[in-house]
Amino acid sequence: MDAALIALIVVALLVIVVIAKSVTIVPQAQAKVVERLGRYSRTLSPGLSLLVPFIDRVRATIDLREQVISFPPQPVITADNLQVGIDTVVYFQVTDPRLAVYGIANYITGMEQLTTTTLRNVVGGLNLEGALTGRDGINSQLRTVLDGTTGPWGLRVARVEIKAIDPPPSIQDSMEKQMRADRDKRAIILTAEGARQSAITTAEGEKAAAILSAEGKKQAAILEAEAERQSRILKAEGERAALYLQAQGQAKSIETVFQAIHDGKPDQGLLAYQYLQTLPQIAQGDANKMWIVPSEFSKALDGLANLGGAAEGKSWMDVPAGDGGSGPKDGGLDTSSWFESQLPRAADQPEAKIELSSITDTAPAVPTPPPLSQVAQDVRESGPAADPRNRNGSTDPDAPDGPPQLPPQ
Repeated sequence: MDAALIALIVVALLVIVVIAKSVTIVPQAQAKVVERLGRYSRTLSPGLSLLVPFIDRVRATIDLREQVISFPPQPVITADNLQVGIDTVVYFQVTDPRLAVYGIANYITGMEQLTTTTLRNVVGGLNLEGALTGRDGINSQLRTVLDGTTGPWGLRVARVEIKAIDPPPSIQDSMEKQMRADRDKRAIILTAEGARQSAITTAEGEKAAAILSAEGKKQAAILEAEAERQSRILKAEGERAALYLQAQGQAKSIETVFQAIHDGKPDQGLLAYQYLQTLPQIAQGDANKMWIVPSEFSKALDGLANLGGAAEGKSWMDVPAGDGGSGPKDGGLDTSSWFESQLPRAADQPEAKIELSSITDTAPAVPTPPPLSQVAQDVRESGPAADPRNRNGSTDPDAPDGPPQLPPQ
């Protein structure tokens, strides 16, 4: 009984082992390479698969997803004999599990070595600056070489990326100094450009300000000149109007005086008296040392005496009542026609026809008045109000022949 139980247990265990060896499950995105009696049999796809116990076996399980492998920095010498450390990242995927298992013993190691050699070949033809700035070109060349080489291994290289390029510390220091100098240079250039633009803007502003100031001064000068012109015009017009009004007033005054003289009917005695009043004015002056009295002076005195009433007892100042001319009777002055002159032209006035003869100058700078007889004769000939009693004049046989000499003033 015990032997039968043991045999049953052994058979059960054997059945379990056979079932375990006959059934295999392949996960998604994986593949299993199966060998039968040591030779490649088939590749199992994801799912449940049956094997022949003790004849078939799974050689390897391959991951079919895209894988990422980062390689440590590799020393690479550039074309300018500088050693730099470059670490890369490779993205690949297994496309054929059978080739990945039987084409190469270890495809990851083989890809690492292939990447290192290809990287040295590509970077060896570039200088440091080209290697630093030409990463896209290096990545493209690495991918092309790796994809073409790993095809027989059942691999597909998706892309290759250079993660870092580390130059030597001395080169890094030089690069930093160069970068700092370049930045300082750009800063100086930008500062100079800013100063230039500022100077240009300031100059343009000063130019515009000068132009506006000159324009303002020009306008101010024009306005000042125009104001001066208008002021002078207004002053001239005012002076002209004042002179015109003054001339009108003088003309009216002269007209009134002439009219009063005509209305008063002056005679020869009045003219002689005015003539005697004028003689002292002739002798006035700082340079006059002596003056001459005409020979008719005694006759003028006799005429004044006769006019005063010495001969006939009647003075020339005795004016008959009612003989006052045509002036206003109420003692006032009519100004209604002041600005309407009724006088004839000055050349037509009787007074303008009196021509005084030249006065003989017996001493330097002392004028000699015309003889009184000549003035009286001219007045008798042309004056409208001459006295008939004195129209023929008078002569005195006792009068001296020459003019009396007066002492100097």
